[in-house]
Amino acid sequence: MRRFRLPALALACVITLQPVALAQRAGEVSGAATATTGAARRAAERITASDLRSYLHFVASDEMEGRDTPSRGLDLAAKFIAMNLALWGVRPAGDDGTYFQRIALRRTRIDAAASSAEVGGHRFEHGSGFYDNAPVGGSFEGAPLVYVGHGWLVKSKNINPYEGVDVRGKVMIVAGGGYLPKEAGTSTDALGKPGEDWMHPYEYAVSHGARAVVAMPTYRTLLKWERGRQSQSQERSQLAVEKFQTGEGANTVPAIYEGANGEIGINSGRPAGVPFVTASLAMLDKIFQGERRSASYLLEQAAVGARVESFDLNANKKLSLTVAARVEALTTQNVVGVIEGSDPVLKDEYVAVGAHYDHVGVGAPVDGDRIYNGADDDGSGTVAVLEMAHAFVSASPRPKRSILLVWHAGEEKGLWGSRYFVENSTVPLARVVAQLNIDMIGRSKRAGDMSKVNEQLTGPDEIYVIGSKKMSTELGDVSERVNDSFLGLKFNYRYDDPADPEQFFFRSDHFHYARKGVPIIFYFDGPHEDYHQPSDQPEKIDYRKMERVARTVFVTAWELASGARRPRVDKPLPPELAGEGKQ
Repeated sequence: MRRFRLPALALACVITLQPVALAQRAGEVSGAATATTGAARRAAERITASDLRSYLHFVASDEMEGRDTPSRGLDLAAKFIAMNLALWGVRPAGDDGTYFQRIALRRTRIDAAASSAEVGGHRFEHGSGFYDNAPVGGSFEGAPLVYVGHGWLVKSKNINPYEGVDVRGKVMIVAGGGYLPKEAGTSTDALGKPGEDWMHPYEYAVSHGARAVVAMPTYRTLLKWERGRQSQSQERSQLAVEKFQTGEGANTVPAIYEGANGEIGINSGRPAGVPFVTASLAMLDKIFQGERRSASYLLEQAAVGARVESFDLNANKKLSLTVAARVEALTTQNVVGVIEGSDPVLKDEYVAVGAHYDHVGVGAPVDGDRIYNGADDDGSGTVAVLEMAHAFVSASPRPKRSILLVWHAGEEKGLWGSRYFVENSTVPLARVVAQLNIDMIGRSKRAGDMSKVNEQLTGPDEIYVIGSKKMSTELGDVSERVNDSFLGLKFNYRYDDPADPEQFFFRSDHFHYARKGVPIIFYFDGPHEDYHQPSDQPEKIDYRKMERVARTVFVTAWELASGARRPRVDKPLPPELAGEGKQ
């Protein structure tokens, strides 16, 4: 928005006639109108590029092994954060007087050697004859089979392959690899509410009592079969938060996703012993031997998107299947601290500042490097919040409200840590007046960089600000007022557009706070060439930019913590958005 000037006489009249009203409106939410030129600015100067560089070279070092959730590296990073908080005198706000909020995890591993299938008197081994699409164990003998086409139920498109067939107690054979068929569109986003308006075949199988889902491979899968067989013959595992599977609000049907290699997988849920596997051509030939349609015919029809009516296979055709699974208990943790406010009443309210300190661990080598260090994602946010903690605890006087610091685990797994925290908060969540989320603030687009992959990366004095006015106009006003009167960064609101395909509002930890009615701001430098790559290294960070963004977030938090009242939520999230976050 362009600025404009009032004529000098009119401006003088405004100042003369309404000084008290103007001061009240300016300071009602933000507190003292001079905060950015006083204690807050002096405290912000403690946040330095030099400190940020030192912290990040530790947090994003190879010794942290990519900070996967859970992992030894993530635990070391948590201890490093907690050690510094203790040295500075930040009050622990985790479990049992510690800085750690423990999160119980459940890992389900598939035992390939103990898994097999049998049909038509022929035995098929896991890996060569079939493989699991996700680690869901189950075992049965002699179940009948039913072919259900692509298996997708989409009410808005009048797609229902289950007319005339009953899947209860049967094995569903699904064409097209389980992928969304072309007749349903290109995305489930426009299909309505999952589980009601549309269902993936696996979800239909679980909710309608099927024994298993056997996917027919696509031609792409067949081309990769040998590589897939070699990888799938190893033990696979599925990790989930225990409370998300068994507690209040647990998923009753797992969420379906497409993995990086094109495989179909299942996120955490309660799949009730319904295996989901992909069959080899040899296994499919035995399944459809002597049936009205051959395996080759059905594969050809699926490849061109042609529909074949569902049908039951011969009553004497039975499938026995064992997908062996074992469960082990693991833990991870959020790191939580509180810096108490100076006001005897308002100190019982909190401004939350957070980042996720996990990344994606050790993975496929790129140019010989297997450690995905995550310097920008989100080492930059992790150390920015750490440096802000030091600045807050060292300030005198402190702001009126308390500062809640949360380093979330498991963001890369699906916003686990933030969801766990808001559902099991260690302070009263109703007293959190706002949450400021820092996720990737360390990279800048270089002058002359014309690469497509860096097209949306922000410049050295620019940052994406997401969601600042989505729920609270007043929060957005405070954010802009602080920036205008302080460092004057270029705030880019591109990703506030509801039509933007990236949908970043749903993709970081702030989202779960927003779901609970807490107004949020998300600071983000933008996608770039090293996102989720081993090359996301501390040497590529713009530490001057990190310093400026961290100082801006710090002063914004200070203003919110000093205001006479909390920012009013005048635009709550609509019910259809208060669901699970995307990842």
